[in-house]
Amino acid sequence: MEFIIPFKGEVKYKITLDPTVWIFDDRKIDLETYFVETRVERDELEEYKRGMGEHWSREIMEGATVPPTLNSEKTYNRKEKNEMMVGTFGMIFKPFLENAEPTQQASQVVIETSNGEQAFTLAEAKELIFKFSQEGKPLKEDGPVHVLLPDGSNQHNPITDIIAIRVE
Repeated sequence: MEFIIPFKGEVKYKITLDPTVWIFDDRKIDLETYFVETRVERDELEEYKRGMGEHWSREIMEGATVPPTLNSEKTYNRKEKNEMMVGTFGMIFKPFLENAEPTQQASQVVIETSNGEQAFTLAEAKELIFKFSQEGKPLKEDGPVHVLLPDGSNQHNPITDIIAIRVE
């Protein structure tokens, strides 16, 4: 089975998705709690602006400081490593769709599977969740990802055997 998912069609950038590296992505969501917890929507741009404003103010008041290390790789503590080894995780599809930049003519996203196709409007597709890990293991049998609806209604019967994603 191929673990790379081609992203094609009416997009400015034809990209590929590699779910095997998402375990290290800070945007991953814990699917064991995602559908049962209440969520607060975050505006990432607003949070970034606020953080930069605080940083700017601190530099004006205290002067610039050199970071202690140039190594920007995140280190994980024992608890985080354990969670990665046993957790069930997914990714929201929105940033991938936005990075591919659908053209003006695009109106839907088609999930191609070995069993057929499933179409979603662009707005619906942005909310889809791509499950990539079950109890710390990649989805080898019918993966590389399972597509879940944002309300979790298909958790026990997700869209599986994804071959490609096509924007039309």
